[in-house]
Amino acid sequence: MKPTVEILVEKYRNSLYAVAFNICKIAQDAEDVVQDTFIQYLAHKKDFESEQYIRAWLIRVAINKAKNKNNAFFRRNSLPLEDYIETLTFETEEASELFETVMKLQEKYRIVIHLFYYEDYSVNEIADILKVTPSNVKVRLSRGRLSLRNTLKEVWQDDE
Repeated sequence: MKPTVEILVEKYRNSLYAVAFNICKIAQDAEDVVQDTFIQYLAHKKDFESEQYIRAWLIRVAINKAKNKNNAFFRRNSLPLEDYIETLTFETEEASELFETVMKLQEKYRIVIHLFYYEDYSVNEIADILKVTPSNVKVRLSRGRLSLRNTLKEVWQDDE
């Protein structure tokens, strides 16, 4: 099974962009990662077992490419996230604060939280994608949630 790239772009473009943006924190880099991911899909010669496997494969490739982008020399010396956040628009103030807080989490917590809450992956599926144990995913989720809770509790209590 190997669907055309046009079908996959339509289906997974936004998910891959969100995953890549969570790691890169720069819109242009995230767009490059999405494009590179689909190019790698075109070059991939093997067939896939199922649609679910294709989705997981695309996300895994996007994560790896985003991490590689972050390790590039010019990337380490680019603009901070705060400059980019000011260019985004959100429906509510809480949505903006939540986004900013999630983006400040350590990468290992941010990726797991994104895959679990935004991509609806199970703990076992995330473990397969990230090549870690399910218990490690649970620990990362727990620590990420705790960090979000503590940070947002302080921010939102200060607003009252």
